[in-house]
Amino acid sequence: MTETVEKGSISINTENIFPIIKKFLYSDHEIFLRELVSNAVDATQKLKKLSSLGEFNGELGDLKIEVSFDKKKKTITVSDRGLGMTAEEIKKYINQIAFSGATEFIEKFKDKADAKDIIGKFGLGFYSSFMVSDEVEVLSRSHTSDTAARWTCDGSTEYTLTADKRDSRGTDVILHINKDSEEFLDEWRLKGILEKYCKFLPVEIKFGTKEDRVDDGVDKDNKPKYKTVTSDRIINNPAPLWAKSPSDLADENYLAFYRELYPIAEPPLFWIHLNVDYPFTLSGILYFPKVKNDFELNRNKIQLYSRQVFITDEVKDVVPDFLMLLHGVLDSPDIPLNVSRSYLQSDSNVKKISQHITKKVADKLHEMFRKDRADFEKKWDDISIFVKYGMISDEKFYDRAREFALLKNTQDKCFTTEEYRTTIKDLQTDKDGHLIHLYTNDPGKQHGFVEAANRKAYDVLVLNGVLDSHFINTLEQKLEKSQFRRVDSDTLDKLIAKEEKIESVLSQADQDKLKGIFEKAINNPSMTVNVDSHPPDHLPVTITMSEWSRRMKEMAKTGGGMYGFMGSMPDQYAVSVNSNHTASQKILAAADEKRQVELAKQVYDLALLSQDMLTGADLTNFIRRSVDIVTQ
Repeated sequence: MTETVEKGSISINTENIFPIIKKFLYSDHEIFLRELVSNAVDATQKLKKLSSLGEFNGELGDLKIEVSFDKKKKTITVSDRGLGMTAEEIKKYINQIAFSGATEFIEKFKDKADAKDIIGKFGLGFYSSFMVSDEVEVLSRSHTSDTAARWTCDGSTEYTLTADKRDSRGTDVILHINKDSEEFLDEWRLKGILEKYCKFLPVEIKFGTKEDRVDDGVDKDNKPKYKTVTSDRIINNPAPLWAKSPSDLADENYLAFYRELYPIAEPPLFWIHLNVDYPFTLSGILYFPKVKNDFELNRNKIQLYSRQVFITDEVKDVVPDFLMLLHGVLDSPDIPLNVSRSYLQSDSNVKKISQHITKKVADKLHEMFRKDRADFEKKWDDISIFVKYGMISDEKFYDRAREFALLKNTQDKCFTTEEYRTTIKDLQTDKDGHLIHLYTNDPGKQHGFVEAANRKAYDVLVLNGVLDSHFINTLEQKLEKSQFRRVDSDTLDKLIAKEEKIESVLSQADQDKLKGIFEKAINNPSMTVNVDSHPPDHLPVTITMSEWSRRMKEMAKTGGGMYGFMGSMPDQYAVSVNSNHTASQKILAAADEKRQVELAKQVYDLALLSQDMLTGADLTNFIRRSVDIVTQ
């Protein structure tokens, strides 16, 4: 019998679109394997669905998908035992670019449950195979037919379609790899691609075989025997945790899945299991890792899937920026992708999903706070960066987080913002009625100032996180009549002066003279000297930067942008000389001006040293001068 050979042209709209698809359909050529395996899964899922609906009465048998390669023949083959295609279906689905078999299938069964659970569109994705191939063959036998068909194309718009033999239903896609793509004819390269993109596909995927050493009883000397057993190497987990019901899972399951995703990471603090059916479909598990302040290194840890097909780990359009620090998995068929399925587009669904994730995270944190506040406070140091980042960047999240966001003081006591305002309102109030939130961003360096505040029963917060300068700014804008002042600023002195109304023991003439001595000793135009009246036990000299200038400079370090200009501005400091300290009186009583200046310089350098501002030659001279003073 003479074999019938049909030749024809692939149906395309523009003559030169095929070479564009061949070369530029995807930015990353390895995607071809994801597309072909996804199509094989699609065909397998269709057959299972038809079987469940009574539309297919044959034996399903082993439905594994197999990926194989032959280095000598330079071929890669993806085989399935799914729905298969007739010659007419091959012409319809493959030759008409972007005509989707999945779309037609869903339309046909749209009123039956789970019809949407079909992964792929057997359209453009198939043509990604031409990015790496000189020739592509498709050998397929439909579940409705006893004969098979072979379609062959060399990457032009011409194809050949012939009758062929295949023992069982299903499809083999055979790629004849081109010279530029021979890197893919490597076991570890292919295995890596499969584990990256197909790790959680819902049908088992075989890639070669593996050997396991198993027990085989004992020998005649009663010693254990072992034998080697060869089995299929399955490279995926067809039933990932996020596809299961939360009610069926225990903490151990979530922790085990986290180790599967991030084998070397520390255990997470807690997690959120997402499962939404309306008004969009979204499932996934988001884990809160321990990040503290080193958060930039932990980005891009959330993996995005579409019906268990890996898409990308760049999810900035789906996940709010402040939650990019989370780890885990999101899976949604409603997130639109461009033709490459690799870059997200912003549309209404994406925005709704992003808002839903924000709400679920806020709800989970609020629930934890209400359920076990003590445990929540223990976790606060680790989760505060998420909460503060969210409050800074998202208005709706700020409104939700007010209920559980905490402020911690130097005694390690935690307060919500409203609780704290109630705590300080009777004491830490300035002349204009503002509540003054004193804080330290370095308890070690600012210990003397913290101690001075505590002696007056003032409370001091610890705000030393990488985002805290921005967080403080946000709170000042949101909280009525509230101001945040670093404990080593002149605000503490003003609070004490307001309370005690301290007068100077020096005459105005002596105060003016003391100011002149210090200006000569310091000789630095960026240091503005003032003589003030503080308690005698207060420091002889304090050096402060205005709260506004310091905060802008700190924000410039972490935020850039509108604050970036502050990083290049010269530092301006205020030097406060305590006229009531015995050191001031000793300086004025010194024998001559040279000695006065020397003593003033020594006291000033002590103030610099206390704030870690004394370096280089100035530090060396200070040490020498200190030795001289002690040995005189």
